[in-house]
Amino acid sequence: MIDEGLLARARVLINQDRYDEAEKIIGELMSIHPNNDYLLYLLSEINLQKEDYVKAEELIDSAIALSPEESDHFYFKARLYLLKENKVEAERYIKEAIAIYPYEAAYFAFWAHIKLFNKEYEESLNIANQALAIDSTNIFALNTRSTALLKLGRKEESYNTVAEALNEDPNNAYTHANHGWGLLEKGDVKSALNHFSESLKNDPNSPHAQAGMIEALKARFMVYRWFLKYSFWIGNMTSKYQWLFILGFYFGTKLLRGIAKSNAALAPFLYPIIGLLFIIAISTWIINPIGNLLLLLNPFGKHLLNKEEKISSYATGICLLTALLSGVSYYSIGNEGFITLAVVSFTMMIPFSSMFNKPKALFISYTLIMLLVGLLAVVTTFTTDTLFAIPMIIYALGIFAFQFIANYFVIKR
Repeated sequence: MIDEGLLARARVLINQDRYDEAEKIIGELMSIHPNNDYLLYLLSEINLQKEDYVKAEELIDSAIALSPEESDHFYFKARLYLLKENKVEAERYIKEAIAIYPYEAAYFAFWAHIKLFNKEYEESLNIANQALAIDSTNIFALNTRSTALLKLGRKEESYNTVAEALNEDPNNAYTHANHGWGLLEKGDVKSALNHFSESLKNDPNSPHAQAGMIEALKARFMVYRWFLKYSFWIGNMTSKYQWLFILGFYFGTKLLRGIAKSNAALAPFLYPIIGLLFIIAISTWIINPIGNLLLLLNPFGKHLLNKEEKISSYATGICLLTALLSGVSYYSIGNEGFITLAVVSFTMMIPFSSMFNKPKALFISYTLIMLLVGLLAVVTTFTTDTLFAIPMIIYALGIFAFQFIANYFVIKR
């Protein structure tokens, strides 16, 4: 018989995030019971929380081999694959869990959650309702239903559902964070801040609440509120429509430039529009790190940003300052090298704003390469007085390509 006291102790340690101590106890139990699938499951959970996904999968596969009829093991694999951003496999495994045991509300709630990620909002709502038919008090299902309703534009029903979730568990950190995001999408920044604060009060390490608090603090600035509305709007689209919008924006701007060049009468009206569209396009890349830079001045907000967000913000701020000083220097001195420095500094804000996006290695490498090519272009202009030398052309093409590559990975997620 397994030592229930030690097992209970291990579970408590896991709940307290004391994973190394829990792993040691489970290791002792495993030495006595090497073929216990539940112990393997607990070890998988520990490694999942430690973000060692490879080891977590190896362990849960061993548990499944020992007990292929245990639905929780497949539920675990679904969670694992969603964390790995493989939604197809996550959905496959949650369906297997449901096929084995179709009476668990949490399984249906998680399936509905995956549908939210896929932006299949109607299906998400239907599956969340199935979860609530099994257990009308399931917090995860209530939250998922609330979000699906919000995305479908049924705001009153969404609010009533999240109110029901809060009534079931007034101190649930996830519910407060989820409600905060819903309020932020509706534009109620003040109420959103209150719910993110409540969430962090109950769970100071909640990434869902921390991210929401960061966005809500930045949304106090009117320009960022506009950007946030745009982000929610385009974020609710499926990938097909996101690409249609991006390509439509690009080719539409190109068409306007062509008309302005060929029609002198329309040019004075079109060029201001083209300029405005350019500002809008560039601002969607840089406004987030610039917002983070402003957040660093906030005594509370600066503690919410992680190291990568701070690096990205500082780099973007330095680029913006360099671009402004270069512009002033050009008008004061007249050396064309300052034009290239201003252009490179200004456009480098685009890759610096996204350099820590996934896949991280690709974006960091791309950003550093663009920085080196950009510096080479600046040196070339200063030494040869040639604005459009080969390094500058390569740099311009690289920045242009970066925007489509970055959008591809964002939309893919």
